[in-house]
Amino acid sequence: MIAAPRFIQTPRLRLEAPNVQHAAQIADLLNASLPSWPFINWPRFTRDLAWAQSFCARGLQYVDDGENLIFNVFREDSGALIGRIDFHSFDFEAPRAEIGYVGDPRHAGQGLMREAVLATADVVFALGFARIEAISDVRNQRAIAFAKGMGFKQEGIVRHRERDPQGELCDQAMLALLSVDRDQGQ
Repeated sequence: MIAAPRFIQTPRLRLEAPNVQHAAQIADLLNASLPSWPFINWPRFTRDLAWAQSFCARGLQYVDDGENLIFNVFREDSGALIGRIDFHSFDFEAPRAEIGYVGDPRHAGQGLMREAVLATADVVFALGFARIEAISDVRNQRAIAFAKGMGFKQEGIVRHRERDPQGELCDQAMLALLSVDRDQGQ
């Protein structure tokens, strides 16, 4: 993953590896997105600049070490940060990775995150991966529909996979996008 690109350009977007200079925009994005995470067990607190600087620095270190592939997603026209995409939990034998993403709800409905996710998926497949997994709480129908709209197929339900924000064990949907499906335009 160390050889993976650090920059991707699409018609409307610029995707970049994490950078401490992105910190203020990352804090703003995550704070704006917090209310839309009822099913995501990520710490619920307002992010400040110091936290965001550390978060960006750690993200870059993960990329430098080949542990994750992370892109901050910017609008080409305005430079606004509209999302973050990360690939993690690599299995190089399979070869597969899990994807995670967060989009700024203030930019929702324009297909921007869809464009970004599909562009990063193409990069991951070009690196030789055969499978990208998206895992979501079964109650998060919006996230499941988003993944399906990009061609991910729901393969099943993993029962009591992790705890939700209320501390209860929750079931999660397993969705996957395969390189062969993407190659065939499915």
